[in-house]
Amino acid sequence: MTKLKIEFWGQEFEANMIIGAIGGFLIAVASSLGGFGGGPFVVPLLTVIMGLPIYVVVGSSLLAIFFNTLMASSRYFFFGQTDLLLFGIMAIGAVSAGFIGPRIAKRLSPIWVKRVAAVGIIYLGLKLLGIPWIP
Repeated sequence: MTKLKIEFWGQEFEANMIIGAIGGFLIAVASSLGGFGGGPFVVPLLTVIMGLPIYVVVGSSLLAIFFNTLMASSRYFFFGQTDLLLFGIMAIGAVSAGFIGPRIAKRLSPIWVKRVAAVGIIYLGLKLLGIPWIP
């Protein structure tokens, strides 16, 4: 039972759970040691290595980010350092994007969705490296 069958909007996809678990573990270790979020690395794992379509991966990634953000935000809230208005605006935007994003991505050509994702990942990578001319 290494294959996981996923049904999304009437389409069925298969993903190898062992590859996903090993890849996720390696990303988690690297991001923990490096002090950065693993989200930009999970998306290529799910799309390129596991073969899932980008419109499925976007929502899954956002869900994982939601729980991570929820835990971090609760800690800030506990110490009285939370801007509740900003938190509410960002939560509404994230949930809305989780529903709207896959619908838009499904209507676009997969190659264009991957290109946009690649540009975003490259941008984040350059920001992580601290390149001064990147806004």
